[in-house]
Amino acid sequence: MARTTLAATPATPTGPAPDQGGRRLPRTLHPVAWWVWALSLATAVSRTNNPLLLFLVLAVLGYVVTARRTEAPWARGFKYYLYLALTVVAIRVLFRAVFATGITPHDHFLFSLPHIPTPDWYAGIQLGGPVSLEALLSAATDGLRLACMLCCIGAANTLANPKRALRVLPGALHELGVAVTVAISVAPQLVQSVQRVSRARKLRAGRTKGLKALRGIAVPVLEDALERSLRLAAAMDSRGYGRAGTATRRSRRITGALMLLGMCGLCAGAYGLLDASAPAFLGLPSMGAGAVLCVAGLRLGGRRVTRTTYRPDPWRLPEWAVAGSGVLSAVLLFANLGYDPAQLNPTYYPLTWPGLPLVPTAAILLAGTAAFAAPPPHPLRKAPSA
Repeated sequence: MARTTLAATPATPTGPAPDQGGRRLPRTLHPVAWWVWALSLATAVSRTNNPLLLFLVLAVLGYVVTARRTEAPWARGFKYYLYLALTVVAIRVLFRAVFATGITPHDHFLFSLPHIPTPDWYAGIQLGGPVSLEALLSAATDGLRLACMLCCIGAANTLANPKRALRVLPGALHELGVAVTVAISVAPQLVQSVQRVSRARKLRAGRTKGLKALRGIAVPVLEDALERSLRLAAAMDSRGYGRAGTATRRSRRITGALMLLGMCGLCAGAYGLLDASAPAFLGLPSMGAGAVLCVAGLRLGGRRVTRTTYRPDPWRLPEWAVAGSGVLSAVLLFANLGYDPAQLNPTYYPLTWPGLPLVPTAAILLAGTAAFAAPPPHPLRKAPSA
């Protein structure tokens, strides 16, 4: 009688599963790495008012988002952040033209708005009057800086999965992390709802455009948002979110006191570092003490929360490279090494073309290396042909 020998089944390797060709499929970058990169780039933007550098930041953001966004629904909303950024610039220019502060004899006069007299206590700002080219360019540059910051947040929302970031938060911030994650995911979900309603209107041959189409789009979008909120609340309730926990009243009070004192220490330390005239103990000592208190509060509060994570996101070399490129870009713009700090904030009085400093330009381009350091997005799987 023949004997059948069963071969031992090899262990399944961890990480992405190999495809049919033996190669491993690309993985998704850790969401925290994208947020560190985007927030660091937004910090670098706050340092400069140079329009050439700000346009370079927008170009870097657009390139990285185009190269590394996935096919997820939230990855299609970056263009809406660009529309919002353009609106911010337009509003800033409009307010600068209406709430004018006068022009100098050397300014380039463009046009004049009807002047509205203001009371004496409103001195210094006038409604209407002459508008100069220098004033509009200065307002557009200020609006462009805020627009770049908004686009940085939009890039993080586009590239990172907001729900996966919840899994890496400390246990003490579990409830807060849920609220923040839900708030962050509102914009991508609204974008997805608008796109779905627009496709449905096209299938129904809806030809209404402009303001007349607002009612036909807004009502289904709001209804869809409410339905999503109810489904999310039911799913969170079934998984135990919002439970009271096992911590005693004394433990909760100690945790709250440590976190409150730690946040006060961090605020005092940040103020001491930004203000050169502040006492020495308000700088690094206060920030260090605040950080220690916050860590102690997180550790104490995390003991009452027990969580398990299925397939935790790894933090490897690509994550370090992406986060490091953003942090290094911000450090180079704050270090003031190798360039004149005045080149970061050029003036339009008199009207001159802003320069392009070499070191800040290289720092911003360094942040663009995230498009090469991050793993490529998952390719679309085409349906097999018959």
